[in-house]
Amino acid sequence: MRLGINLGYWGAGMDGDNLAVAQEADRLGYDVCWAAEAYGSDAPTVLAWVAAKTERIDVGSAIMQIPARQPAMTAMTAATLDSLTGGRFRLGLGVSGPQVSEGWYGVKFDKPLARTREYVEIVRKAMTRERLSYDGEHWTLPLPGGPGKPIKLTVHPQREHIPLYIAAIGPKNLEQTGEIADGALLIFPSAEHLEETALRHLRAGREKAGLTMDGFDVCPTLPLALGDDVNALADVFRPYTALYVGGMGSRKQNFYNQLAQRMGYEKEAAEIQDKYLAGDKAGAAAAVPHSLIDQTTLLGSVERIAERMTAYAEAGVTTLTLAPAGFTLDERLAALRAGVEAMERAGLA
Repeated sequence: MRLGINLGYWGAGMDGDNLAVAQEADRLGYDVCWAAEAYGSDAPTVLAWVAAKTERIDVGSAIMQIPARQPAMTAMTAATLDSLTGGRFRLGLGVSGPQVSEGWYGVKFDKPLARTREYVEIVRKAMTRERLSYDGEHWTLPLPGGPGKPIKLTVHPQREHIPLYIAAIGPKNLEQTGEIADGALLIFPSAEHLEETALRHLRAGREKAGLTMDGFDVCPTLPLALGDDVNALADVFRPYTALYVGGMGSRKQNFYNQLAQRMGYEKEAAEIQDKYLAGDKAGAAAAVPHSLIDQTTLLGSVERIAERMTAYAEAGVTTLTLAPAGFTLDERLAALRAGVEAMERAGLA
C-alpha cells in the first residue's frame, strides 16, 4: 500500500503551509499529492505550483469538476501538466453535485453516469493525439453543419497513458468507475464496510470490461490526527462530517448521506440532515456518532493508526491518501511524519 496526501482547497490563508506540507511529503517519499476544487481555488493552478516546488511526488486533481470544463479543455490541461511535470500528473474527475453544477456552472445535473462516460471517452481520445471527432448524447464534435473540423492535440504528454481516476460514491458510479477508469477516489471510507460499499461494485465494473482489480488504484482519503485522546480528536471532525452528511447536496441528492445509511447509520444520517438543513449546525455535529467518525478517519497514537492502516490494506486499499490535520503547520507536519512511521510499524512500507 502506498501513501498519498490531500491538500484540500487553497485560498483559505494557509497556502504557504500547504506548500510546506507538500514539500515535506515529497521528502518523506509520499507517492502522490492531490488538490481539490469546488467553487474557490481551481485544482490545475495549485498542482502546477506544487509540482514546480517539488521533485518526485506525483500531483493529482481530486477532483477536476466535469461541469466546469469541456472535455477537450481537460485533455489539454492534463497533457500540459503531464508535460510540465515530467510525467507526474494524475487526472481525477468527478461530476460534483447538483448545487454546484447548476448553481455555479449553470450545467444541468442530469444523467451524470452517461455524461461521465462520454467525457472520459473524449478525454482519452483527445490525448491519443488522433483527430478528435465524437458523436454522443451530450457532446458532438465537430458540431454538424458548421465550420468546425476534427482537430488533434498539439501538446505531447510525457506519457502515452495518463492515469485517470473518478470520484465515486454510489453503487452505479462505482461500477462504471471500475469499468472505465484506472482508479477510484473514495471519501468517508470505512475499512469494515469497504467491500460492501465500494469494492464489490468496482470489481463488477472491472469484470464487465474483462479486467481484474490488478493495477486498479483504490484510493480513499482519510483525515489523520495524532494524539492521545481519541474522543477529543474525533470531536474536531464533527463539523466536517456533519457538513457532508447533512448539508452537501439537496435532501434528495446527498451522496454522503446515502453512504452513511449504507454503512448502517440510517437513523443517525436522517437526524444529522434534518438538523443541518434546519440551520442547527451545532446540533447536527452533536448528532454524528463517534463510531462513524472513528471508522472514517485515522486518530490516536502511531500504534493505533498503524492498526487502522493494516485494516485498510487488508480490505483492498492500494493508495491511502491522508489529510494531515492540525491547528499549526508543525502539527500537520508531525501528522505527516506519523503516517510514514505508522506504515513502517505496520510493515506496509
